[in-house]
Amino acid sequence: MNVLDLARAAGPLLWVLLALSLYVVYLTVARLLALMRMGQDASALIERARALTAESGPQAALREVDLSGLDIPAAQVLRAGLNRADRGPEAAQAAMNAALIQEDGRMYAGLSALGTAAQIAPLLGLLGTVVGMVRSFLVFSATNNPTPTELAQGISEALINTAAGLIVAIVAYVARNALRNKANAVAAQAERVREELPSWLLRPVAVPAAPVRPAPAPERPVMAPTGARL
Repeated sequence: MNVLDLARAAGPLLWVLLALSLYVVYLTVARLLALMRMGQDASALIERARALTAESGPQAALREVDLSGLDIPAAQVLRAGLNRADRGPEAAQAAMNAALIQEDGRMYAGLSALGTAAQIAPLLGLLGTVVGMVRSFLVFSATNNPTPTELAQGISEALINTAAGLIVAIVAYVARNALRNKANAVAAQAERVREELPSWLLRPVAVPAAPVRPAPAPERPVMAPTGARL
């Protein structure tokens, strides 16, 4: 029995499970690629921004972040904080909190859908199991002495749908946990920025010292000639 024979024996619910499995695979791949882009290491950018904030102020650090072109959560939170730095650490903290909430939507997008798929797939498999067992009992009621071949169709439908539902649920559950761990790692960089930036703003900006000019030499008194008459 090949795959097509199994699909025919499983009934229409198997096609629903196959469509759900394709959605799970597509969503997993799409979210993994997105998280890989958002998971670029921002340590170098954070250190440059910290140094520029101490040397030249937050506006210079903001220009550096804009020039980097990074569209990752850590950079967005850093940009939001530096943009409000002129209003004080409290305003910068509030701006970073709002930016982090917005970035959470990007980082954890699709995870709830994978969780829903992991819950629905076993229920669809169970529904297919019930339908297959009902078919088997209908054969009993319609035939006095049903043959194994007549009973096999309903039993096959029940078992195949159960197995398919469990497989889809396991894949969705594992993918959801793996993507959540990846999203947590991305969020950790943004959290680092939110915790560190207010302390940068509390440090005074280094002002370059004015060059010290040498003191003028004291004028030497002019001595009258010794032979001059008074």
